[in-house]
Amino acid sequence: MQALKGKKMEEKSIQKGRSYQIGLIPGDGVGPEVINEGVKVLKAVGEKLRIKFEFVNYDFGGEKNLRTGEVLPEQAIEEFKKLDSLYLGAIGHPQVKPGVLEKGLLLKMRFALDQYINLRPVVLYPGVETPLKNKKPEEINFVVIRENTEGLYCGIGGFFKKGTKDEVAIQEDVNTYKGVERCIRYAFEYTKKRALGGGKKRLTLVDKANVLTYGHDLWQRVFYAVGEGYPEIEKDHQYVDACCMWMVKNPEYFDCLVTCNMFGDIITDLGAIIQGGLGIAAGANINPNGVSMFEPIHGSAPKYAKKNVINPIATIMAGALMLETLGETEAGKTVEQAVKQVLASGKIKSMEAGKMGLSTGEVGDLIAKLV
Repeated sequence: MQALKGKKMEEKSIQKGRSYQIGLIPGDGVGPEVINEGVKVLKAVGEKLRIKFEFVNYDFGGEKNLRTGEVLPEQAIEEFKKLDSLYLGAIGHPQVKPGVLEKGLLLKMRFALDQYINLRPVVLYPGVETPLKNKKPEEINFVVIRENTEGLYCGIGGFFKKGTKDEVAIQEDVNTYKGVERCIRYAFEYTKKRALGGGKKRLTLVDKANVLTYGHDLWQRVFYAVGEGYPEIEKDHQYVDACCMWMVKNPEYFDCLVTCNMFGDIITDLGAIIQGGLGIAAGANINPNGVSMFEPIHGSAPKYAKKNVINPIATIMAGALMLETLGETEAGKTVEQAVKQVLASGKIKSMEAGKMGLSTGEVGDLIAKLV
């Protein structure tokens, strides 16, 4: 597991002297419970390695929206820009209309903070079951790099004659040269860096250029043009439907994948399942030269809220990703190693909520003690 950081972040780290201000957005449902365990582990590794964390709490989410009608004010975005990082629990409330929080909070943060890379490690750890028969940890270890601020998620489009039988609904897929190029370049750099730790030196472009003619033609042209500067990296290509098939049949083939916003959203959920479930899948929304945000990829799971039965490992691993992105590589690897030890111990019976055999807090305690 590796994450790239820009020069600005490196300089900021040196200036602050291993002291970081982290914005916490616990959010809805089980979010506050998993964030509590993530913070517990960060404090433990910080104490061990003499890293200071200052946590700033924000109450944005469904409850605040229902109370005040507010989702994410512009003032909050300006505050976020002054932080070193953001750490999110989960967003989603059954009483809030679908799309309000997702667009008004999650997407707004990604766009306003220019978090143009979504990074999703797909790693099967020892002691975790996968639904893929006979696949072992060494066969499921790859990374999906998803463009995070363009594509169908821009929200450009509209209705004509809405509510009638003649209705027309249009959603535009926006791909700019700048957006595609910087994502692909990041992916090549990441693949190059990953190779230092034993990666396969293979970057797979995932698209649907045989049907989505214009936007994905741009992705292909930029991919191979940028790739000329990385002769040591194997350039691979797959259509998204074939990619889904091979992720199930031969996940060991993959090293790094780069793709557009929509396809990245879809294949990373498939990746989560083959690595053992949403309870262990962590993600990062990265601005290499600015403020990034880290989160578990599961939702708010309101039916499990306040029961102390949710799996916090995805959130704890998101914290490990955050540490590495901040330049605290040793701390990130220390957290990951502690998670591996706990998973290999057999003390956690399942990755599913309510079936772990331990409470949320007990899992966090075990990992915190081992860092």
